[in-house]
Amino acid sequence: MKGIMLVMAVVALAVAMGAAPVMAKGPNGPSGKSDMGHLYLFEKDPVEWTVVEDGAWGKMNYRCNEDGFSFVFNGHGLEPGAEYELMNYVDPWPGTGSALLAAGVVNEEGDIHLAGSIDCLTVAEGFAGAKIWLVLADDFDEEAGEMVGWNPTDYLFEAELTTCCACAVPAE
Repeated sequence: MKGIMLVMAVVALAVAMGAAPVMAKGPNGPSGKSDMGHLYLFEKDPVEWTVVEDGAWGKMNYRCNEDGFSFVFNGHGLEPGAEYELMNYVDPWPGTGSALLAAGVVNEEGDIHLAGSIDCLTVAEGFAGAKIWLVLADDFDEEAGEMVGWNPTDYLFEAELTTCCACAVPAE
């Protein structure tokens, strides 16, 4: 019993301090037949592509159905004052056809809150298997729909590809 209490105390303290212990995270994607799901994004080592322990992270809660894709994203442990863009990255580099989902500025606590939606009437492709990245605003040209810089140690990358089947890439 003391062991369980200790684990719960450590998780509560880590969450209160803005850290995200791996054991507190659930699986990515929707639950069962629900059109609601979540996706974790993490700071990753750009050589090994492994999650940086105690690095920056974020969680996107989303709803995906025939009407479109809507989301709320909260990121933590980022550089205060930095301008970021949440995007759907499309391979290969430089990501031509990638789409801006939302943009904002990190607050003084190192957190960012973004929200948005995409209407299915304005998009051409599905969101299944999409890469979701949080990148520095200067590194993504939303008009061209592609990356123009590469600073991966400052980004958050998806833990898994999204499983949403609605939409994400703007129609031409």
